[in-house]
Amino acid sequence: MSHLKNFGEGRKTLEEHIQRESYFLCGAFKEEQGGPFNPLVKINNAVANVIGSLVFGHRYEYDNVDFQKRLQMSAESVFLTGSVWNQLYDAYPGVMKWLPGPHQTIISNYQKLANFLEEKVEQHRQDWDSNNPRDYIDAYLAETEKRKNDTEAGFTIDSLVWCTVDLFEGGTETTTNTLRWALLYMIKYPDIQEMVRAEIDQVIGSRPPTMSDRANMHYTNAFFHEVLRKANLVPLNMARTARKDTTLGGYFIPKGTVMITNLTSVLYDKHEWETPDTFNPGHFLDSEGKFCRRNAFFAFSAGKRQCPGEHLAHMELFIFLTILLQTFSFSPPPGEEPSLESQVGFTQAPLPYKLCAHPR
Repeated sequence: MSHLKNFGEGRKTLEEHIQRESYFLCGAFKEEQGGPFNPLVKINNAVANVIGSLVFGHRYEYDNVDFQKRLQMSAESVFLTGSVWNQLYDAYPGVMKWLPGPHQTIISNYQKLANFLEEKVEQHRQDWDSNNPRDYIDAYLAETEKRKNDTEAGFTIDSLVWCTVDLFEGGTETTTNTLRWALLYMIKYPDIQEMVRAEIDQVIGSRPPTMSDRANMHYTNAFFHEVLRKANLVPLNMARTARKDTTLGGYFIPKGTVMITNLTSVLYDKHEWETPDTFNPGHFLDSEGKFCRRNAFFAFSAGKRQCPGEHLAHMELFIFLTILLQTFSFSPPPGEEPSLESQVGFTQAPLPYKLCAHPR
């Protein structure tokens, strides 16, 4: 994601894109006037607009009907990706493509999103300036032109469209659900919310936060990491295939073997975490209250196939929530006890819930 830092309207930095969208999100929360509401759609709009600003150069208003339809299709596809039907399709695509089932919805939704992004690519090509890339699509077009005679590079328009699909869907759904978990833990544990807010007030005050602030905010940083650990967003990671015969840890893995890594086994390992089943930011604090990253923290996997969006996810989580806590205090609806139960699709998302946002 590092190559997305300085694209979009007015060549804003990545931090500026997230800061701006955070204030739009605060405005959407204020419209609820302190009453109970489900934050899902508003958060999803905000996160998708960060990706959209970087990828194709502009954002959408939260009441844009076409935008809402695309977000709903994206969320539906990601949820169904975790179903047994999609697993069967991955294993037997030649047969499953002819059979009805939820996997056909995934195929249809992905194609509709691809068609939308194909239109965006074509619009970019009409007024593209290789010396002035406005966003990710422009940068990719420049690389495609540079490598047009390199058939092994894989820089094609078709590849651009599907890379953009991956950026949009992967970057939206995962971060949306992480932010939903974070707000849920805030209203479930108000004492933790107050400790995070106190640190924000002390270190940042009312000015817009930047990522350089995070190094001075040990408890807040620990909170964010604990959200990622406890939420365990993609418990079985992405399936991988061995490209050649391999021996790993004394086990022989033949070429073509599909491998699934169980991230839960690490993130909830009782030998690595003092209270693995409890939400506890102290997991990431040393004896002096300083932040310390743990070796068993694999929320984004590891190695060459580690999630490339980790940097963006940390920025969004930190800036969105910091600005929200500068603006509001959060509580559950009167008389309701927040549930920490989850629903599992491709990602592990919280059950639908409502909260109250009280202006500070």
